[in-house]
Amino acid sequence: MKTDISAPSYYTSGSIETWDFIIDKHLDFLEGNIVKYVVRWKEKNGVEDLKKARVYLDKLIKEAEKVGDGS
Repeated sequence: MKTDISAPSYYTSGSIETWDFIIDKHLDFLEGNIVKYVVRWKEKNGVEDLKKARVYLDKLIKEAEKVGDGS
C-alpha cells in the first residue's frame, strides 16, 4: 500500500531528501532525529528544532558512553 505523503520544502531543498540521507547512512532513530531537526530548523520551528536536536544528541551521547563508544 502506497501512501501519498507531502514532501515539505524543509526536507527536500537539497540534492537529497532527508529521509533518503538517513536511510543511506544507516542512521538509527536518535541519529535520524538529530539530522531531521537540524535540517529543518531554519524553515520550520526555528530554535525550538535545535533544542529538540540537542535532546536527541544528549541521549545519543549517554547511550554511547554506556557502551564505551565515547571516543
